[in-house]
Amino acid sequence: MDLNEYRKQIDEIDDSILKLFEERMHVAAEISKYKQAHDLPVLDSKRERDKLSDIASKALPEFQSYVHVLYSLLFELSRSYQSKLLCPSTNLNQSISDAIENTPHLFPERALVACQGTEGAYSQIACEKIFKMPSIMYMSNFENVFSAIESGLCQYGVLPLENSTAGSVTKVYELMMQHRFSIVRSTRLKIDHSLYVHPTVKNLSQIKEIISHEQAINQCSAFIKQLGDIKITYCENTAVAAEYVAKSGRKDIAALASHQCGELYNLKCLKSSVQDKDNNYTRFICISKNLEIYPGANKTSVMMTISHKPGALYKVLARFYSLGINLIKLESRPLPDRDFEFMFYFDLETSIYSKEFVELICELDGICENFCYLGSYAEVI
Repeated sequence: MDLNEYRKQIDEIDDSILKLFEERMHVAAEISKYKQAHDLPVLDSKRERDKLSDIASKALPEFQSYVHVLYSLLFELSRSYQSKLLCPSTNLNQSISDAIENTPHLFPERALVACQGTEGAYSQIACEKIFKMPSIMYMSNFENVFSAIESGLCQYGVLPLENSTAGSVTKVYELMMQHRFSIVRSTRLKIDHSLYVHPTVKNLSQIKEIISHEQAINQCSAFIKQLGDIKITYCENTAVAAEYVAKSGRKDIAALASHQCGELYNLKCLKSSVQDKDNNYTRFICISKNLEIYPGANKTSVMMTISHKPGALYKVLARFYSLGINLIKLESRPLPDRDFEFMFYFDLETSIYSKEFVELICELDGICENFCYLGSYAEVI
C-alpha cells in the first residue's frame, strides 16, 4: 500500500474512535446524574486505579505505557465533563463575575502605592509607569509591601517578580504563598545598570568594592568578573546602594544603579550599561487587597499544590492544552512544611471573557490538591 491508503485507514479508525469517545462521554453524563442523585463524589480513585490496571493488562506490552497515558487523559476529561454538568458555576466564578461588573472601567491614575526601596529605586520607576500620579510609600522589605496591602495601609503595592537575565525574585514568590492578595496589573521595565562612584573618582582601578541589590549584581556578573578580585556587598536595592556611596564619601566603592539614582545622589557614572545583556527587563506586578479586574484583562495568574506522584503536573498542563490556553510562565517553590512537595505558579494567556477561561476556573479545584486564584489583569507596555 502507498501512504494515501495508510492515511485512509487512519481516517476510518479515527472516525470510529470519535464515535466511541462521544458515546463514552454520554455515558459519563449519565453517571454524573447518578452520582448527584446518590450524593457521590466525581472522583473514584480506586475505580480509576483498577480500570487502568485492567486496561494495561489487556494491551500488548509495547503499547502499555501509551495506553496508560491515553486512559489517564480520558479519565481526566470524563471527570472534567462530569464536574461541569454537576456544577456549571462555582463561588470563584461568581466572585470573578462580580469583580468584572463592579471594577471601574478605567485603571486609577492616582493611588497610595507601597513599594520596597527608596527614592530612585526601579520599583519607584515601575510605580510611575503603572500609575500616572502615584503617592509612593517606601517599605524596607518585600514582606512589608504585602503587609501594607493586607492591613489597608496602602491601596496598592508594586513588586518585582522576575528578570529576563537573573530569573525569578525568589523571595517574592515565597511571600506570595503566605499572603492574600490579587494581581491587578503588571508591567515590564527595561533595566539599565551603570557604575556610579564619588564625583572625584577617576578610573576603575580605584574601585575595591561594589554594592547593589543581589539581582543587579547577578545581572552584571560578566562585567564584575572582568574587574578581578573585588568585594561584593549586597543591599536592599539599587537606590540604597547609590545613597550609601553618596553619603559614605568613599572613593574605593561603586554602586550598580539606574541613571535616575545617579542624578538623584549626584554621583559620577564611571561606566554605563554594564549589564550582561542589553535586552534586560524586569517584570513588576501591582497587587491589591481586593479582587479588581479591569477591562482588557488577558493574563491570569494562579497557584496550585499538586499531588506528589507521576503525571500530576502533566494532567494540569494537558487541561491547559485541551482548552487552547497558552502557558507563559511556570514557577515552582518548595512547600516549607512538606518534604519534596511544591507549590506551582502559573501565568496564563487568556481573555477573562472567553468560555475557555470560565471552564478552566470551574475545573481547577478538581484537578489539583489546592488552588489559589491570584487575579486577571493586563500588562502595561
